[in-house]
Amino acid sequence: MKRLLLILVILAVAMADGAAQKRKVQNRPYVDLRPMHFGISIGMNMQDVKMKNVGPQLVALPDVGEQERTVYCDADTWNPGFSVGVVGDLRLNQYLSLRVTPSMHFGSKRLVFRDMDNLSENGTPRETTQDMKNTYVSVPVDVKFAAERFNNYRPYMLAGVSPMLNLSGKDQDYSHLKPFDVMLEVGMGCDLYLPFFKLIPELKFCYGLTNAYDSSHASELRDVNQRVFTNAVGSARSSMFVFTLYFE
Repeated sequence: MKRLLLILVILAVAMADGAAQKRKVQNRPYVDLRPMHFGISIGMNMQDVKMKNVGPQLVALPDVGEQERTVYCDADTWNPGFSVGVVGDLRLNQYLSLRVTPSMHFGSKRLVFRDMDNLSENGTPRETTQDMKNTYVSVPVDVKFAAERFNNYRPYMLAGVSPMLNLSGKDQDYSHLKPFDVMLEVGMGCDLYLPFFKLIPELKFCYGLTNAYDSSHASELRDVNQRVFTNAVGSARSSMFVFTLYFE
């Protein structure tokens, strides 16, 4: 029975592959010959941040004096957000192009602080959460390598760097990220040639190359009891998945 199922799957794949190899009428056959073209984009993002904790720290608290405290911080989930932008594509040759995609990414990161010296009734560390909202302005510069076009689709891969400006303002939350970061990004997508425009679904991963944690924020907190949470983190690197639909 298993062998029969395997044979049927192989036959189905072979038939689908054979059908896919048939040539069809191409939509917009000369669109990729333009030296430059533009478009718009919408999409969604999933943000995360990797915290490096410092471990035990000595803190001086009013009416208590100096004591050792241990607080651990982590982003426990990927949070969804919204992205919008524009795209400019410069043709280099038949397979390569240079792409600039200025975008805005609206989202947040959920941080969980676990106070190891403050236990609940069942003996587990008490948790404090922070919803770190972020609004990024990014200007990615990518090299796009596309395969040969077949019928009305053309897969591609890309890689590049993306300077990021964080527009989130200062407040009295436990943690903040620096206003500037640089991310390395890699991704893949496919040009879909429709009768009147190109639709391009794309998925890419972005990873921060710099320490994005704002350690100086502790000195700006009015409540000195909160500083132990801010100082619990030594460094942080942001990361993000972005799924985008381009219309060109």
